[in-house]
Amino acid sequence: MKRSHRLVALTNFFLENPREHRQLPYFAEIYGSSKSSLSEDLDIIDNVFQQEGLGYLARTSGAAGGVRYIPEFSMEKSVPYINDLCRKLEDPARILPGGYLYMSDILGDPRETREIGRVFASRFSNLDIDVVVTVATKGIPLAYAVASFLGVPVVIVRRDPKVTEGSSVSINYVSGSSRKIQTMVLPKRSLPEGSNVCIIDDFMKAGGTVTGMVSLLEEFQANVRAIGVLAEADDEEDERMVEEYTSLVKISNVDIKQNYIEVHPGNFTEER
Repeated sequence: MKRSHRLVALTNFFLENPREHRQLPYFAEIYGSSKSSLSEDLDIIDNVFQQEGLGYLARTSGAAGGVRYIPEFSMEKSVPYINDLCRKLEDPARILPGGYLYMSDILGDPRETREIGRVFASRFSNLDIDVVVTVATKGIPLAYAVASFLGVPVVIVRRDPKVTEGSSVSINYVSGSSRKIQTMVLPKRSLPEGSNVCIIDDFMKAGGTVTGMVSLLEEFQANVRAIGVLAEADDEEDERMVEEYTSLVKISNVDIKQNYIEVHPGNFTEER
């Protein structure tokens, strides 16, 4: 295989298999190339990934040495995307009765969810995440997008048990915004004990849902390493039940009478 063809094939492998460790003999056998030539190929790909702000290749030496792709969206690319997301969400046409905000078009757009997943994954890529957890239903597309870049499975917390999922663990929790008692359920087989978990949700008001997921995950002795929310509401900040989280945008004001929405970048841009 020519080097130009091999570079394309290798790049495609890394993009399709993030965080998956492979030894050089694996690639040498597939592409019929020497380790020295492959090493040069990896240098080229690594340089391009870093120049484009897409991440880097982590390489290890020794008998078990190899390479894996760590996807990271640089701040130079993340910040403009988040600013563009804020502008999209400030469209007055998104205002719904009751002061809610229409976001289903963004959550249903594969390109948008992919970019959101890439941004979150860049922040959480070094946390040794084993699984991404979300609650049904609107957070599911985001969870899969994040998981695809982290190279881990998705586990979905539901409001009621499903016969097809076997025995489950359930808890009652208090909704942060309505203060109502609600239920969360997670099948026993879905999450190994002691897993490192990343929680992803589409919207957070007071944080009752996220707090409920944290409590449910404690039943599995899981370690919540990260919490990511696409949008957070700023009007209930004093009652926020969650302290450690990463948000992409912050909705500061939804004025139905003036037909006006104020959206700012979330704390993602503030963290270092």
